[in-house]
Amino acid sequence: MARYTRDAGPSSVGERVVVRRRLPEGGLGDVIGTVERWSGGTVALRDRHGALHELDEASVVAAKRVPPPPERRR
Repeated sequence: MARYTRDAGPSSVGERVVVRRRLPEGGLGDVIGTVERWSGGTVALRDRHGALHELDEASVVAAKRVPPPPERRR
C-alpha cells in the first residue's frame, strides 16, 4: 500500500511542487509546477511550458516541494 505525504499546501505559493491527484476517469496523475494559488478549494500550478493547471483541492492525494529543474545544456 502506497503512503502519500502532503508537505506542500497554501503556504507553498511561489514554490515548485509536485501534486498527485485523482483523475476523473480513475487512477492518479502528477502535475509539476510553481504554485500560483492554493485557496478556495483550488490549486493553480504553472508548469515549465507556461500552462496553468487548475486542480480541485479535493482531488489532491499528495503534494511535496521539489527542487528547481536542472540547467539545460546548449
